Amino acid sequence: MTTATAEITVNSPIKFAYRAFTNSTSLREWLCDVATVEPHPQGRLYMWWRGDFYSSGHYLELDENKKVKFRWFSNTDPAPTVVTVTFAEKGHSVGILLEHEVPDDSVWKDAAQGFRHHWMESLENLKSILETGVDLRIANRPMLGIAPGDFTEEQASALKIPVRDGLRLDAVLDGMGAQSCGLQKDDVIVEMAGHPIHNDGSSLPNAIAGKKGGDKIDVVFYRGPEKKTVSMELSKRPMPVVPFNPTELEKQARAIYTPALAELDDAFAGFSDEQAMTRPEPNEWSALETVAHLIAGERFNLIFLTGLIDGYEPVTDGFGTNIHEQVQATVKTHPSINLMLDALRKASEETLAYVSLIPEEFVANKGSYHRFASVLLQPNFHLTAHLQQIKDALAAVSR
Repeated sequence: MTTATAEITVNSPIKFAYRAFTNSTSLREWLCDVATVEPHPQGRLYMWWRGDFYSSGHYLELDENKKVKFRWFSNTDPAPTVVTVTFAEKGHSVGILLEHEVPDDSVWKDAAQGFRHHWMESLENLKSILETGVDLRIANRPMLGIAPGDFTEEQASALKIPVRDGLRLDAVLDGMGAQSCGLQKDDVIVEMAGHPIHNDGSSLPNAIAGKKGGDKIDVVFYRGPEKKTVSMELSKRPMPVVPFNPTELEKQARAIYTPALAELDDAFAGFSDEQAMTRPEPNEWSALETVAHLIAGERFNLIFLTGLIDGYEPVTDGFGTNIHEQVQATVKTHPSINLMLDALRKASEETLAYVSLIPEEFVANKGSYHRFASVLLQPNFHLTAHLQQIKDALAAVSR
């Protein structure tokens, strides 16, 4: 047998290093994009990466905080192999030794070297996750500066788009690559950097894999019936500085929520409930339907945070879509500007209250904590990203 060896020392409690190989949420945060595990001997271990690479195996041995041994069988390997991970406390740090055994024959000639390279790269990310909470795969990934939207058959017909698969833009963000290259609301992207783009959004990461801020890529899109191609310079990703203190996180998040909610109140000033309920176009949300979508976003924040704290977050293969019936149900039960804005304020307050009550043991789980907090503190904050959409909807019905 030939053994590919990767080793690293991490300044972290040993329990989090062990958890990184035995918990699906933790695996997603440093190694793969989707994982499902059952951590006991013969229990499943399935990991998937965007681009349709996956490994399907099971645990062979588990000795808590000491050793994890599992079967590795990816969709590109000719046969299953075995990975053994051992953990050793070194004062306040933990040493992680990963050994991947492969057959010593010509079929596996280059495999050991390839495994060592990829495991070492992944362990460096694990070190970053456990010590700082920062996922290097995200921190080094460029930004496009877009707000993706639904792309339905009705929207395609209304916009006169001749295709039915692509990513429609709800908005482009000021100062980012998409706006700079001329992309606009309701453009439908069908190709990026030579990769086809689909309407579920999951194809975007594949298209920019390996790209960095400052790189230029070609973007093919439809504006109405016309197909266009532009060169986009990818923007560097601004990473918020995350405070590892729930009280300070709540304070910083509130500083984002408060002015956004005030601007939202101002946007509805002088408009009637009927106007706020009116859709600018049959295929577009009314202003209040967009607020309902924001309320759903706050409810998702609660579910997301609960899943991370519990270690059992909901796992999907994509980003999902907006369910219009959910939006309409919220509007139906809050059929006025005052009721809807009050519901959003209460939902926002519940998010902030939850943040302030985050347990200390979860703060110590830096990867999960940082993942939630960095989304909460992003400059392209969800509520802010939809403000212009609401203003445009109100302006359209007041003419």
